[in-house]
This record gives sequence, structure tokens and C-alpha cells, in this order.
Amino acid sequence: MDILSEVIGSIRTGQVYARRVEETGSWGWRYDEFTGSGFHVVLRGQGWLLTEDAPPRALRVGDVVLITRGARHGLSSEPCALYDLPPEPTGPPPPLPGPTEFEFLCGAYRLPHGKVHDYLTTLPDLIVASSERGGPQATTLAELLLADLSAPRPGAEATRSALADLLLMHVLRQWLRENGTTDGPYTDDPVVARALRHIHSAPHRNWTVAELSTAAGMSRTAFTRRFTRVLGKPPRDYLTGVRLSRAERLLREGDMPLMAVARELGYSSEFAFGAAFRRAHGISPGRFRDSSRTDRRVPAIR
Repeated sequence: MDILSEVIGSIRTGQVYARRVEETGSWGWRYDEFTGSGFHVVLRGQGWLLTEDAPPRALRVGDVVLITRGARHGLSSEPCALYDLPPEPTGPPPPLPGPTEFEFLCGAYRLPHGKVHDYLTTLPDLIVASSERGGPQATTLAELLLADLSAPRPGAEATRSALADLLLMHVLRQWLRENGTTDGPYTDDPVVARALRHIHSAPHRNWTVAELSTAAGMSRTAFTRRFTRVLGKPPRDYLTGVRLSRAERLLREGDMPLMAVARELGYSSEFAFGAAFRRAHGISPGRFRDSSRTDRRVPAIR
């Protein structure tokens, strides 16, 4: 499985939410942190993307904002400080006092029992895919998703999840074309990149730090220090994260026995797999599978 398919498969373990937002006059909302990934697609008008540590960025029709791992951000009619904005409102929006001046599609995959794929932690918190470089695909996908939101239809869960997947994939592909590589996790450190390609090509293998440092052409100590500095965690912890991200997908999408899942991911026993899963997610693999199926039966698009 290539890395982007693996990432989308891990995100799909959560519920997908989406809604149309219309604004007029002076407006702005702050979106607080959440566990998952999300997006905004500008459908009409112009607005501004606000973050904690970067200048405001103008958004135009067709631009897509990808929130890779649930970072706090804001959207507004004018440039301002992020914390000058009120939190995103809940419940049905009030009637607009005038004609719509700004319209966007807001969507997210929320992960109630997990964390985002480690690959996404190597990317910026927010990625803007410009309509000028990305073409009309994002707008077309957004329009299809909006059409599906307008009325209940047979197969809605499948089509809406698929369209959200395609939106996320479109942005990731565009960003990788412009900034990275498509054969492994993104990092501008060539030494760490070599180790990551080994891990992602065979996460079931019990990689040792010695093997990875040899592949990277460094001593164990220097390699561990460099890997941890770049990715924020040591090699073994990163390998565990990759394994458990694949476990989430296997548990949600199939009925493979837990022992078979454990062996597929390189664990010596079901007990070892279950202990690692509980440490990361606070829930057993079996309960995760059951809760994922319950979540899928709840209407999540609003």
C-alpha cells in the first residue's frame, strides 16, 4: 500500500462531518483543536485564513485549506488576530441579514479513539491548495458533496466518505508535487527519509535502531538523536505509531481475528498487540472495532 492510501485509510476510521457555511458582512470564527483532519473549500467570495503564528492569508474561490491534524485556526472576512474571533458556533446557523457574500464547505474526519497518522505529523499544520495551481477538481468534488448533502439518498454514507477522501487526497497530492516526494513520508532531512521509507515499506518487521541507523548511514546514537529531533519521537515509537494506524484500518474495515491482526502487524501475540493498542488509544482493539461500527451507524454529515 502506498503512503497516501495508508493515510486516507487511517483517517477513515473516524466519522466524517461536513456542512455548507454562508456568511455576509463582517464575520469570523475560530476553530479550536480537535483530533482528526479537516478541510475548508471556498465556494464564493474572498476571506482570510488565520493562524497562531503566521500572517493572515487571503483565500479565493476554489482554494482548499487542509487541516492535517486538527490545529487551531480561524476564517474571517478581514485580517485580524486569531483570538479576536469567537469560537465556531454550534447548532443551526441564524438567517443571514443580507445576500451571501462568502460561502464555503467545511468538513472534518474526527477520530474519537485515536490520533492522526504519524505521516501527517511530518506535514505543516495547515496546507492551502491554491485553485490557480490545483485546477478545478476541488471545486467539482465540493459541489458533488454539497449536492449529496442537500437530500438523503441511498448510499449516502459511502458517497460522502468517498468524496471527502478524494478532497483530502487531492490536496495532499498537490502539496507533495510542489514540496515533497510520493514514495514515503515527507521530510527535508535525507537521512531520516531513508529510515522512514524502510519503516513504511515493512512495518510488520521488527526493525531495530541498529538496522535503521545502518540504513541511514549513521551511528545508533547520532541517528536516534536526529530522528527524534526531526519527528518528535524516537524510531521505535514512530514504528509503533505506523503499526497502530494500520491496525485501526484493519479493525474498522474487516473482521480479521485479533490474533491475525497482531501477526499482520508484527506483534508476537494478541496480548502484546492489545497492550500496545490500549496504551495508545485508551481502549482495547475489540472495543475500538465495536465503537467504530456504532459510529458509522450514526448520521455524521450535517
